[in-house]
Amino acid sequence: MRPAGLIGSLGTLVVAGALALLPATTATAAPAPAATATATTATATATATATAVTVSPVDLDGPAVSTVKVTVTNAGPERMRSLKVSFGGPTGWAVQPSVLQVDGSLAKGASAEATFRIQVPERRPGFTVRTFTATATYRGGDGAGSATGTRTQRSGTPLANLAAAYNNVGVTDERDTRPGNYDGGGNSFSAQKLADAGLRPGGSVNALGAELRWPNVPSGTADNVSAAGQAIALSGRGSRLVLLGSGVTSGASGTATVYYTDGTSGTGSFGFPNWSFDPANAHGATLVASSDGRNRPDGYGNAGIAYRVFAHSIPLDPAKQVEFVVLPGNGNIHLFDLAVAS
Repeated sequence: MRPAGLIGSLGTLVVAGALALLPATTATAAPAPAATATATTATATATATATAVTVSPVDLDGPAVSTVKVTVTNAGPERMRSLKVSFGGPTGWAVQPSVLQVDGSLAKGASAEATFRIQVPERRPGFTVRTFTATATYRGGDGAGSATGTRTQRSGTPLANLAAAYNNVGVTDERDTRPGNYDGGGNSFSAQKLADAGLRPGGSVNALGAELRWPNVPSGTADNVSAAGQAIALSGRGSRLVLLGSGVTSGASGTATVYYTDGTSGTGSFGFPNWSFDPANAHGATLVASSDGRNRPDGYGNAGIAYRVFAHSIPLDPAKQVEFVVLPGNGNIHLFDLAVAS
């Protein structure tokens, strides 16, 4: 870890001196170094234009100020002029400067390097994904006018499975309802009524083309995930990711990010209706099972009212192998299982 003395007390950078632009003559950037011993890995991508924009690895061992180099290569037929390069990282990470201008012009095949400094906060425990983006604007070159490159760096390891992320007690036995707190008010599903509806511990649940499993844990223990951006390891190849759960309140929707083994990623939005009263197709969800009533802190009640479980899905790239999934950051979404469907 480098000293953090360059980080100002107000969250801004206090770096003296100008940042240099170093014109290069090579047509491609130098290869990125291997992952460090801190278990941080990285992948770099550029948009599909003739102009290539690459971002160097970012030292995430904060608190510190890291130096980042952005290389722009003119692969277009014309000389590139009026080149400006901007760079940014995660929200709240200060960068100095935000934009650099390259003097002169670049011939076909030539490169220019812009150097930035970014304030890196102290590393957080657990798994994180950080994305850094550089954009070049210019005249001439390939004629597109702009090109963007990104670098995604991961730190830590995703949780082994969804069960490792269980953080909520959603199902209790009618003989002991006190541990339940599915909705934040001490209420929970009845294990007996779920069994009547076909949902038993460890049982198979077929929905939207996927074979899922109902949590195989005792009643009154953590059995579902209240979504908070957790990264969950998941292996498979298919056309969609199926999620089993239900919502608390009518605002149980968000975006999940799927990461593939080739370093690429995709996103998809989904949502669940509130476990009771919302229309069963709210947010585009599919009803899986309805149980009669619920368990309250003082025992079973609300007989005659349906408390429900739903399925929803987001698209996958069927040509790619899934590596892990990052859940939305909305705690109103509760998940009992997820699986890849063909």
